[in-house]
Amino acid sequence: MAKHYQPQHFQPKSFSPITRNQKKVFDYFPNNHLVLHGMAGTGKSFLSLYLSLQAILAKKSPYYKVIIIRSAVPTRDVGFLPGSLKEKIEAYEEPYKIIVSEIFGRGDAYGILKNKGQIEFVTTSYLRGVTLDDCIVIVDEFQNCTFQELDTIITRIGEKGKIIFSGDYRQSDLEKAREKKGMSHFLDILEKMYEFEFVEFEVEDIVRSGLVKSYIIAKSELEDHIKNSA
Repeated sequence: MAKHYQPQHFQPKSFSPITRNQKKVFDYFPNNHLVLHGMAGTGKSFLSLYLSLQAILAKKSPYYKVIIIRSAVPTRDVGFLPGSLKEKIEAYEEPYKIIVSEIFGRGDAYGILKNKGQIEFVTTSYLRGVTLDDCIVIVDEFQNCTFQELDTIITRIGEKGKIIFSGDYRQSDLEKAREKKGMSHFLDILEKMYEFEFVEFEVEDIVRSGLVKSYIIAKSELEDHIKNSA
């Protein structure tokens, strides 16, 4: 995304879309729930957080908080990670601290928002029985969620909530074929709903670096060759 540096207080920097599909996200965001799917390095997580934070910090915003949700993968059991429960969850939270620091241009931005109750990170293990209202929910790396987890998340959304699903089936850490099919089944359901807009990110949307783009192109070509020769 293109950066426009402006002297501001605690406000996100101004970014504009670089690719056609990034522009679609900007256009769809105000009035729709979103599914952002596709290649790594295309800015899906960044776009989700940037637009969501911009929305909650706007004057007279209908939203008061951004909630980031991830599945604790690959086992969905954070007990396999070292340290306390808080330290285990923070391992999944770290990428968003980095993104928020970039958005605001300061390393303490995530902590400030968290202390003010304007951003929250949770895993899918802690959602039953809650209603997510007046907030924007980002389900990141949703390819690692089972159908049951995705079903639980979407049925928590209140009348005044917005939800964004972001991920790429090619990067799934799920091992069972039945679990992988759950994501496809879930997307089939969302496609029948008028409330959702889908944006599919392709190779031309990769903005992370030239190296990442070259690698993904080479990997895709090799995978296609293996499939065709099988």
